[in-house]
Amino acid sequence: MPAEDETAKTGQDAGTTQPGTRRPGGRTARTRTAVRDAVLTGLTEHGYSGLTVEYVAEHSGVHKTTLYRRWGGVDGLIADTLDLAGEDRWTPPDTGSLDGDLRALATEVLESFTDPTTAAPSSAVIAAAFPSERAAAALRAYYTERFARCEAIVDRAVARGDLPGPRSALDAGALVRALAAPLFFRLFITREGLDEKDTEQAVAVTLSAARAGVFTTGG
Repeated sequence: MPAEDETAKTGQDAGTTQPGTRRPGGRTARTRTAVRDAVLTGLTEHGYSGLTVEYVAEHSGVHKTTLYRRWGGVDGLIADTLDLAGEDRWTPPDTGSLDGDLRALATEVLESFTDPTTAAPSSAVIAAAFPSERAAAALRAYYTERFARCEAIVDRAVARGDLPGPRSALDAGALVRALAAPLFFRLFITREGLDEKDTEQAVAVTLSAARAGVFTTGG
């Protein structure tokens, strides 16, 4: 196998830059978006094992030499796809109550993985994290940052009196993970699917645990 093909999976070419390294200007942003779209399409159609730099080059219009130089290979391309997703302006729901915020958050998970326009690419990226350590690291960073944004939900809940304080004693990340964990388990481990009953159950369990002090750290 040619060294270039090996690089497509490992990204070990010593001459590559870090995934998604950006130069000033709109052209780079457009290139990055085109590459991201091609990666998502390729993962959806062929999965991690079938995605190649050649496929991304053909469907993005970016020469494969550029892809190797800037992203290092398939793993770097997937990692940057997740990095780009994390650069959005998403904010956690603010409904006026902890119950409402958690329900809205669970509904977002449900819709992301059941809506025909988003379910396939979202699932494909997560599936790629199983065989690829680099994709797994990027996925972990993506959700770590997402959970950090969700700290606002707990901040508001304590300020309203929905949760006992002090705020410093509550692990907001653990609370949000407790909500998401059973949903992702059904989606990607048991493959049972997900519906509103499941999200309502996850919300109820998380609320009960939070109000019982399960997420108190003692800080």
